[in-house]
Amino acid sequence: MACMKLGSKSEMFNHYGQSWLCSYGLPCDVIIEIGDISFYLHKFPLISRSKVLVDLMKELSSDNEKSVLELHDLPGGAKAFLLVAKFCYGVKIELTAMNVVGLRCAAEYLEMSENYGEGNLIMQTENFLNHVFGYWADTLKALKTCEEVLPYAEELHITSRCIHSLVLKVADQSCVNLPVSSQSVALSSEDAEVWNGISLTPKTSGEDSWFEDVSSLSLPLYKRFMQGASARHMKPKRIAGSLVHYAKKHIPLLGSQPSSQNGNSSAFKSSLSTPSEADQRNLIEEIVELMPNEKGTAPTKFLLACLRTAMALYASSSCCASLEKRIGAQLDEADVEDLLIPNIGYSMETLHDIDCVQRMLDHFMIVEHDVADSASNDIDEERRIVGGSQPHSPMAKVANLIDCYLAEVAPDVNVKLSNFHSLAAVIPDHARTLDDGIYRAIDIYIKNHSWLTDSEKEQICRLVNCQKLSLEASTHAAQNERLPLRVVVQVLFFEQLKLRTSVAGWFFSSDNVENSQNLNANLALVRNDGNTPPPNPVLAFDNMKGRVAELEKECLSMKQDLEKMMKSKLSWNMIFKKLGCKFVPKPSNATKVSKPCGKARISPASTAQVEEKAMEVK
Repeated sequence: MACMKLGSKSEMFNHYGQSWLCSYGLPCDVIIEIGDISFYLHKFPLISRSKVLVDLMKELSSDNEKSVLELHDLPGGAKAFLLVAKFCYGVKIELTAMNVVGLRCAAEYLEMSENYGEGNLIMQTENFLNHVFGYWADTLKALKTCEEVLPYAEELHITSRCIHSLVLKVADQSCVNLPVSSQSVALSSEDAEVWNGISLTPKTSGEDSWFEDVSSLSLPLYKRFMQGASARHMKPKRIAGSLVHYAKKHIPLLGSQPSSQNGNSSAFKSSLSTPSEADQRNLIEEIVELMPNEKGTAPTKFLLACLRTAMALYASSSCCASLEKRIGAQLDEADVEDLLIPNIGYSMETLHDIDCVQRMLDHFMIVEHDVADSASNDIDEERRIVGGSQPHSPMAKVANLIDCYLAEVAPDVNVKLSNFHSLAAVIPDHARTLDDGIYRAIDIYIKNHSWLTDSEKEQICRLVNCQKLSLEASTHAAQNERLPLRVVVQVLFFEQLKLRTSVAGWFFSSDNVENSQNLNANLALVRNDGNTPPPNPVLAFDNMKGRVAELEKECLSMKQDLEKMMKSKLSWNMIFKKLGCKFVPKPSNATKVSKPCGKARISPASTAQVEEKAMEVK
């Protein structure tokens, strides 16, 4: 730590209760009162250094044996005046980063300039301050002491100079003449957590080692520091990192309070006590205001924690809206657990704040739409198709996130159908590679809202694309008694359509393979010079045999599903009669779908016919 020694005389000040006496060899002729402390001193050493004291002495009456002066408004108080008095008497004193600011302000207040003695206190403290500004740790300590004499420190620009020095060090570390003191980074032996001789405390290093140091500043000083860092065009990622660290340290709901803090003076540890709710509310509003606007600068998990805390502390609506907007821009990085924000509104109808998630999702869609508009129509269409099929695209991640969120809030009986439907409907169809997630959420919702009408169930089931259900989900839906019959028929129809498509694909593939093999065999016979062996038809037949076997397994599985459905529900004639549909048998094996008079006429190929065709191929 930087220090500077002044004076040469030995100590001559003695402390008695609330008084300080100077053993100068002569009886004291002036009493200086500052607060509850009294200083019994001599006029001549004081007036030889201070213009203010000279003027005050002239105003005193000479009738009294001892003159009494009151300096209650002296910056730095009795602590600073004791050093001033020692300096006037030539007693040895030591300037440090912890006392130089108060002493500089007191010297300015008493007008201790060069006109009242060469090498006076104003010049000495000013020179030492310039020396302090060359070190990170000392500048930080000096800045903290500015709060004790803030009005005077502002007039002398000490606060701004300290902040400028700190900002310059973290924003431009290439300045070798402004080194960052390692003392601020390393922890003392008392602060470090050690087990069996091994340090368990992680050490901060590199360009982010200053996060912990500046987090010990008060909010007004820290805010000015961050504003200065932003003006110096510091990277938004580093600014956000410091804000996150500061918020977690001073807001209990965001992170636990650290067990130890940097600094040697206990005067600043009192500020680290748990702040009131009003202080926390003000702090989180300031943190959000200082946060850079660039996407991805702050972790989504932290922003969601800030939003929960802001709502719990009843922060301003602008603060909450700003957090929702930031989260929405990077919603694809969120977790389901973090989205389960408790509903603390006045109505509190639902357990979780679904409206908040709706607003964040809407903003995400706006951002995605803006990204799409920046490209041409062809590129945008390709991005939508390819991006929708990729499970790691932002839209696909958000689709899966919302489906999982809906499944979590679905058991809440107070969740309205309109809220559930509007949240699920925002996700476009191309964003889901499979609709198993939304089907699961809808099934849970219908199960816990048994009073829904058939029309309401059909309305919510329209969110599911039956063609994009997996085999497991389709099997579950076909046996789900809670679903409307129309939905069950749709599921079975598309499963049968998939089966027919698969069968037709196998037959088409087998015909092509057989024709290709015959053609290759004929060409080989024509061009065979006696050395090239003809193609082996046995291998092709074995491959076809394996494919037909797989096809038989699919047919058998579908047949078993249909039999289960027949046992658990009404007969097929009753089902289609209720839905306004009826079977029309056809002599051919092909399936035709027509819609006369607005009603579906379905003539599916029977499973027996499929099996018979498969046996013929085999």
